[in-house]
Formats: sequence, structure tokens, C-alpha cells
Amino acid sequence: MKVTRSEPVLVHSAGDAVAAAAEEFYFLSNLDQNVAGLMKTVHVFRPSADDESRGDDDAATLMRDSLSRVLAHYYPFEGWLAVRDDGRLAVRNDRRGVPFVEAVADGELPEATDDVAAPGAEVLSDLVYADVEKKEEALEAPLLTVQVTRFRCGGFVLGLAMNHCLADGQSAAEFLQSWAETARGAPLSTPPHLDRTVQRARPAPAIGFPHDEFAEIEDVSGLAGVFGGEPCVYRSFTFDAGKLARLKRAASDGDATAGTACSTFVALTAFVWVARTLALRMRPDQKSKLLFAVDVRRRVDPPLPPGFWGNAVVFACCISAAGDLLQGPLSAAARSIRDAIGRTDGAFVRSAVDYIELNRGARPSLTATTLVTSWNRLGFRVADFGWGEAAWSGPAELPREVVMFLRGARDRDSTVLLLGLPLSCMQAFQAMVDLQ
Repeated sequence: MKVTRSEPVLVHSAGDAVAAAAEEFYFLSNLDQNVAGLMKTVHVFRPSADDESRGDDDAATLMRDSLSRVLAHYYPFEGWLAVRDDGRLAVRNDRRGVPFVEAVADGELPEATDDVAAPGAEVLSDLVYADVEKKEEALEAPLLTVQVTRFRCGGFVLGLAMNHCLADGQSAAEFLQSWAETARGAPLSTPPHLDRTVQRARPAPAIGFPHDEFAEIEDVSGLAGVFGGEPCVYRSFTFDAGKLARLKRAASDGDATAGTACSTFVALTAFVWVARTLALRMRPDQKSKLLFAVDVRRRVDPPLPPGFWGNAVVFACCISAAGDLLQGPLSAAARSIRDAIGRTDGAFVRSAVDYIELNRGARPSLTATTLVTSWNRLGFRVADFGWGEAAWSGPAELPREVVMFLRGARDRDSTVLLLGLPLSCMQAFQAMVDLQ
């Protein structure tokens, strides 16, 4: 399939942005500082059979005009990343605008299936416009780019490249919802709270907990060579209600501390940690790390304001020798995950913010690491621009360490697991899935 792009045009906010845009810099918290990088997503909208009053050919015009209006509420997207004199990243409020690209595909949208858009598919790179060619140029990249690609069937795909330092998954989904409401002429259901100073480090930063999420792990298994020696392939796996129920029983089996039934997230994350460790053929003495994002909006005291816009996640961490992890029951891995979730309270969050303050540039180490992020409850797909909910929403690319959970495209009680592995390792992972 061939996708033909137009030249990008810069979209600016309609009217005057809020007064705060007059400040030279927009503050980014420590939780924003260590996730600067592009988050690329695609959102598939099928032609509307019920509403013929709005032509699908008008999608790009509607999206561009409504983007201009919603940017008045999300003015930092028009700025540029800059390094302040104190070495911190911030957004320079120079209002350069958001690049917007119209495109046409010479094919039709595939049927909605859970593997319609596994990251890594070549077509996905054509559906997202990213104005950066090298990672080292990321500082110069726009904070948001938009591409609307029309297909012959009348449907279209909205492709976004958004710098993660401005929004976590929840904030990105709320922006998309605000944009859709603006397109329909509706008031914003969740106006963004843009002030991130509530997440400043304490005047006297204090680290009160071990922060193993940043700990370096020695690669005794030669994992760098495994990834470098084979092509990385991306696949999706659907876990229906029956398979999830079996996993949850296994993750709770014999664990008297579980108390209640194991959650879907804990059970699936435990399985992924074990299965990926096995598939990568880690040595028994290799430390295998699990990181997973925990939303802290309601975990801090006081809770973050409604509509808080930014990064409000920290990484919970579990570390185990690969041999112990693989020889133990799934319930042992699940217990470690529940314990890590329980440790992620307000005091831990403050300690994490202060850790980054005292260790500038600190980022979670990803050697021998499985990083799980769950998007199945974020609500990307419910954003209705006038053509109904998206048939599919998900990532356009995925780092090799990341495993993502999404809601099933057809069966909303199912969970879709997306990941990338070297080819032979993916075959081993597939075999583990087939056993469930």
C-alpha cells in the first residue's frame, strides 16, 4: 500500500492562548524529565454508515480546524523543548505551531482484528508523520505532529507523534477526548490542569526508599548479542476471558496472601515476566527486572487535581534471579508484583521525584528488563470526532523492552498483548502462550 503525504502546514491555536503562554518557559516536572521521547499512536476510524451528513472527505479539514481550537487549552504543544540554564528540560513558549499533514492511501482499511496494527508493520510508519530522523535530534522535534490519512473506503487514520515529556497515556487520552469534543462543538468534559509545579521536588530532597528501577543490571546472558543477531519481530496475542481466568487461577494458586482473586493486570504481567525471561534464554544467575507503570494521581496526598495534564506515573520494580523466577510458581511472581504495587504510595512517589532531582539525567535501566504498560483502560478509542468511536487505537511503534496491554478490538472482555522479540525468542514466547 502506498501513502502519499502533502507538505506539512503549521497549526496555531485559534485566538489568544491562555495568559501563561506569555511566560518564556513551561515547567516540566522530574517525572516528565526522564521520559522525553516520541510516543507514536494510530487511531482507525471507519466510514460512518449512520451519519451521511458529514462526508469522510472532510475529515482532514475538521481535524485541522478543531485542533486549532483545542490548542488554546493545550498551548504547550505549540512550543519547543529547550534546556534551561540550570540544565532542566522545559518547553519554550515560542508558539511555533503543530505540523499537520494530510495524506491519501491507495488501499482500504483492513477488517478490525486484534492484530490489525502490530507495531513494526511497515505501513504504520507511513501513517505517522514524525519530523525527526535521528534520536539525537529529538530535542529539535515538534512536541506534537498530526497526520490524517484517508483510505479509498472512506475511512481514515489519525496518526500522532507526541513527545512523552508532555503527556503520559492518561493525559494523552484526555487530550484526544478534548479534541474530539471540540470537533463536535461540545464543551470539554475534563479541562486540562496545566500547572505541574505540584510535582516539584521538595526543598530538601530526601530519598526514603530503594529505587531499583534505576539500578544497572549486568548482562551475563549476552542479551545484547541476542537482540543484535536476529531481526526483531512484533506480534500481538489475544487473551480471551477463558484464558485470562486460567491465568488468574494460576497466579493465585496456593498463595494464602492473595486474599482475593488475582487481578487481570497482575496475572498477565506475571505471565509476561516469566515467559519473556524464558524466551530470551536468560541464564539462571541473570537478574531479570520487571518494571510497570503505576498511575499515582490518586496515590499522592493530596491527590492530583482533576484533569492533571502531564506525567503522573512512576515505575514499580521487581527483580529476581532468572532461575528462581522460572522454577517458582506463577503465584510467586504475582505476589512480587502485588507487593511492588503496595509499596507505590505517596511517600514512594515523593522519594522517586527527589531521587531524580539528586541524580539528574537518571532513567530506568533497561538491561534484562521487561517493561509493561497497560492502555486497555485509558479510553483512546472512545474519542468521537463525529464518526463514532475508533475501531482500533494503539501504538505505531514499540521499544523492544516494552510489552503493552490493549483492549480487544472485537471482544472487549479480552486483552491484547503486544511485544517485540528476536525471531527465535518470539517462537519460544508463542509456545508459552499456546500452553495457556
